[in-house]
Amino acid sequence: MNGSRESVAELVASLVESQPFQCDTLVCPPSVFLQQVAELLEGSSIAVGAQNIDPRKSGAYTGEVSASMVKEFGCKYVLVGHSERRTLFGETDAAVAAKYGAALEAGLTPILCIGETLEQRKAGDTRKVVSDQLGAVTRELSIEECVAGIVAYEPVWAIGTGETATPEQAGEVHGGIRASLREKDEELAREMRILYGGSVNPTNAEGLMKEIDIDGALVGGASLVANDFVAICKATEAK
Repeated sequence: MNGSRESVAELVASLVESQPFQCDTLVCPPSVFLQQVAELLEGSSIAVGAQNIDPRKSGAYTGEVSASMVKEFGCKYVLVGHSERRTLFGETDAAVAAKYGAALEAGLTPILCIGETLEQRKAGDTRKVVSDQLGAVTRELSIEECVAGIVAYEPVWAIGTGETATPEQAGEVHGGIRASLREKDEELAREMRILYGGSVNPTNAEGLMKEIDIDGALVGGASLVANDFVAICKATEAK
């Protein structure tokens, strides 16, 4: 929940000027800026995503937006289950799975966010937590539906704290996620893109991207600084 019409325009202009990137790139602005951002990015290689959707198609749900609504304003992607939605707004695994399905039905690419808290990590429950959050979605969908989405591992303890998992720590969890996907289907494990999100910045991005099971980044605070975001995009060349 950041930005103004002016600051959003300046940020997007800087990103457009920095093209081309060697990676698939998208931005997820607050919903009130979706039309503005989509118009500013028209003709560029940068896609637009929403930060959240309601799983229902329409109805008396004041304040909510549906998948079809955000798609109409230029979205191709949507985040589902972001840690802040889970921790601050009480979203359950079942609710996240419903949003994932709604996104697919509307023709959007869902980005499923999963990750553990500091307490869960200290208790040695990281693998179980991310596996359970992932399974809540994959159990309900076909292989084709699962492959149509993206997974983002975001350790809750490393979001907005300045802390970050080491490349080795992140790579280990990503490998575990890949193994969980392999239990459902070999092709799913091979084709699913798994992003890392947890205080990614220009300093640590290249090291993270060198890990074999890390396919990209879900960038938080650094996305509000054009030069930092561009540097992270260029760090993907390490892949």
